[in-house]
Amino acid sequence: MDIPFASASLSAHVTMSAPHPLSLRGKMLAFRYAWQGIAYMLRTQPNAWFQIGVWITVTAVGLAFGLSAGEWCAAVLAMALVWITEALNTAIEDVVDLASPGRHPLAGRAKDVAAGSVVVAVAASGIVGLIIFGPRFWALLP
Repeated sequence: MDIPFASASLSAHVTMSAPHPLSLRGKMLAFRYAWQGIAYMLRTQPNAWFQIGVWITVTAVGLAFGLSAGEWCAAVLAMALVWITEALNTAIEDVVDLASPGRHPLAGRAKDVAAGSVVVAVAASGIVGLIIFGPRFWALLP
């Protein structure tokens, strides 16, 4: 695939080839773009920072309680689910803003559904947390 290269001179038109997606350079670029997406989410979404705080807290409490391998798997998957849905929500909101800069009922509905998926993921993760940590905290009560 040829990509036009902008030059100081409008008369010059240089093309450069995009790397093959399976090449090392192609993979490195893919990871770079992915990290740019994560950085964008951290810059623009305060909830992403809150979720990192939850990850740190769950990790610390999980280490203190000595979670089993299965409990760690459930906790990590639950936390990842929230992060993934937050990222998808951010992407959907940006694409909707691009496609429909003005107010439109369908644009609002798409954003609401995307935000709703985050709420479902947070609720499910909370239930997983209660299943894993609830009995342990309950046992600490006098």
